[in-house]
Parts: sequence; structure tokens; C-alpha cells
Amino acid sequence: MKYAYRLAASTALLVSVGFPALAEGQLNIYNFGLYTPPDLIKKFEQAYDVKVSVTEYDSNETAMAKIEAGGHGFDIVIPSASVVPIYIEKGLLLKSEPSQMSNFKNVNAEWVDVDWDAGRHYTVPWVWGTTGVMVNTKIYKGDINTSAVIFDPPEELKGKINVVPSMNDVIDMAIGYVGGQPCTDDKTVLKAARDKLMAAKPSWASIDYASFEKFIKEDLQASVFWSGATMRIRAENPGFAYGYPKEGYALWQDNAAILADAKNVENAKLFLNFIMDPENAALISNYTRYGNAITGSEKFMDPELPKAPEMNIPPELKSAAHFQVTCPADVQQIYTKIWTELTK
Repeated sequence: MKYAYRLAASTALLVSVGFPALAEGQLNIYNFGLYTPPDLIKKFEQAYDVKVSVTEYDSNETAMAKIEAGGHGFDIVIPSASVVPIYIEKGLLLKSEPSQMSNFKNVNAEWVDVDWDAGRHYTVPWVWGTTGVMVNTKIYKGDINTSAVIFDPPEELKGKINVVPSMNDVIDMAIGYVGGQPCTDDKTVLKAARDKLMAAKPSWASIDYASFEKFIKEDLQASVFWSGATMRIRAENPGFAYGYPKEGYALWQDNAAILADAKNVENAKLFLNFIMDPENAALISNYTRYGNAITGSEKFMDPELPKAPEMNIPPELKSAAHFQVTCPADVQQIYTKIWTELTK
């Protein structure tokens, strides 16, 4: 989603230079920052003699704006499930029929016939994760499974909190905190969420894609954050922990899709099939620290990954999860108004 970090937005990154300029083909991938494993790209290049470039973006909104503008030259994009229906409605994705690819048999049954792409005509799974709170438990000794850490923070965290600039993640969390459901059209609930956000903002240090180093060095002590990104930081500073807010938190999946105006369609189809191989899906999880939807990938994962707290929702908090979806247009307009005011 979601959801990458310390991004090099709109910067082309040539991941491998192992092949000469005149290779058998080219593939241009557009993905969230720090979300594409170099080892995966190298392996694909060697397997198919295809030269791959990766360009990074910071949000779904940035990616869609670039793609809609045209002339981008990308073949593959990795949108979140919540925006896939918008991509499809706007005619931005190729109907590549992933369900007919040889490795589709490896997709876990629960991720096969999904609401955002019924029958999987356009997308294949990349990774899944959750959006919760991350906090330094050396500083804060209270309950971490609450978004009060962000919206009614204790004194020891005030001025040391970051909120990622991911509109739906943050507003959905605020709506849950005031007792509503994501994408609600209840004006009373939306106003309460807006008021809570505005009241909490003076206690925050930033609304930013802050660098990992700011957390590792403890310049920042808490954040609205994503599960895999938290795991990366915890590896460098074990004081940090990931919380699943009992008031509500998002479960999401990011997906790989071929763009309707892709120039290298056959190579893009090869790549979609490639990432549905269990060993290759494990490369993605090992790098991003998120789960994937490919059966059999666990045996290729880093041993600690499937057991990590960021990958295992506590049973008593599973009911607080909601899958992040596309809000109706009128509700999304209200979200945008709230977000614009909050980020002034």
C-alpha cells in the first residue's frame, strides 16, 4: 500500500546491468519504493534474457496520475486493491487473464476470486499486509493495540509521532477510532473523525514518509505504519513494536497488473506468471517483509518471517480488521476535503 517507504518518486532505477543494451527484450515496472527485490529482478532477467527497469512512486495517487497522463513507457504497475476497480473502470489495465497462466494454480484459494478483480482477469497478488501503529516500547509502556497512540497520545510521545501521508489509511483509522466504519457516508461520524484528526495534529511531529533512520535513531517514536515496514525497523531497533488497533485497522493487498498501453506485453505476462512461482513469491516477501498469497512459498521464506508478530494478527483482534476498499465517489470527495484541511 501501501505502502512503501523513503521513496525515490519518479526516479528510474536500473536494477541490473547484467545484459547488453540489445537484449532479447525490455520490461518497465512502476512500483512503490523499496518494494521490488533486486534478486527477483536479476533472476527474471537471467531466466528470460529481458532487461528490466524499475521506476518508483510514493503513493497510489501519484502512480495513477502519471499513468493517466500517458507517455510513461511503463508495462507493469503494482496498485493496491482499493484502487484496482478505478484502474479497470478508466480502462488503464490490460485484460491479461492471469487465471489462465500456468502458475495461477499456486494462488491461495482465498485470494483467487477477489472483490476488486472477480476471476482475476487483470491482476496477480504481490503482497498483503496491514496498517496499524508502530511505537517504541522503550518510551511508551502502555497498550500498543490502540490508535489512541496516534489520536490521544500520552505525554511521552507528543511531538515524536509521524503520520504517513496515506489519506485512506489515516482517515479510515480515525473513523474507526470515533466508532464508525470505513467509507461511511454518515456526516456526523465523518465530522467526528475530522475533528479528532485536527485535534491530534498538534501532537504530531510530521505527516511524512519519514526515513527509517528517523525511527531507528529514535528521532521519531511512533507512527501510523505498515506491518512489513515495521518489521524492517524492528530488525534495526528491537524497541519498536507493531500494534493492531482494537478500534479498527486495515488489511490490504497490492497487486501486479499490465497496463493497457504497455509496449512489452509478452514480457509483462512472463513476469506475472514468474511472481506466482512459490520460490519467487518468497523473494518478494523476504525483501518487503510482507505476506504473499502463493501456496508453498513459506518453505522458501526466511525462517523468522512467518512467525513474526507483524505477520500474525492476534486472534482477539482479528474482528477489528477491515479490508480496504474503494469508497463511493461522494465519500471519497469528503475524505479529500478532510485530508486537504489536515495537511495544510
